Amino acid sequence: MHISEFHYLPLAPASFAILVVIFLAMFVLLESLRYAYLSLGVSPRGAVLLLFGTLIGSYFNIPIAALPPERVMSNQIIDFFGMHYEVPVVENWPGTVIAVNVGGAVIPTLMSLYLLTKHELWVKGLLATAAVAFVIHWLANPVPGLGIAVPVFGPALITAIVAMVLARERAAPLAYIAGSMGTLIGADLSNLDKVRGLGAPVASIGGAGTFDGIFLTGIVAVLLASLYHPGRSAAQEP
Repeated sequence: MHISEFHYLPLAPASFAILVVIFLAMFVLLESLRYAYLSLGVSPRGAVLLLFGTLIGSYFNIPIAALPPERVMSNQIIDFFGMHYEVPVVENWPGTVIAVNVGGAVIPTLMSLYLLTKHELWVKGLLATAAVAFVIHWLANPVPGLGIAVPVFGPALITAIVAMVLARERAAPLAYIAGSMGTLIGADLSNLDKVRGLGAPVASIGGAGTFDGIFLTGIVAVLLASLYHPGRSAAQEP
């Protein structure tokens, strides 16, 4: 087992390229999306850096535990809801290793804590996260060779609706918080007991299977939530 085997793209190159294209489009749309970003609580440049860090960080997984030995899959492409996920190449692998993805778990968690503190959304953040986690848990599927996966647009659409219902004036930051934390809890953490026996070499929390949904939450959920009220007035809120 080599540490380099823990680091790999969470999706197959073609599917990951779709996320990269979306990220690059942010530069073109930067000024027109300015108020949507400000309603989230970060500057447009800060938002792009956040998304860039999320993309780069998705390559890195931090191992935290190992399940009892079992036969695992290697070097395969798993298709789920139209997205292609890559099973890494592993050799002499003892069994499924539980890991934490930097871009899909560490960065979104830190950003969510920042937004919770900045906007004082502790109560509504807890309610929204619980609601999203409940729905995502229902949508999550154990996928052989991959781990736990959710439909790619599920987290973004669900959190946008929940955020607009619970906090219209702060819908954008609440959408990011609930989308990130709700997906991590509802998909990955609450389904860890289902990982054993799937033959996944690495079950990455916030990684393959859920990363794309979390990444799109940072874009789609914020924009959908911001459309509920004029972006300019959101940017001018104290």
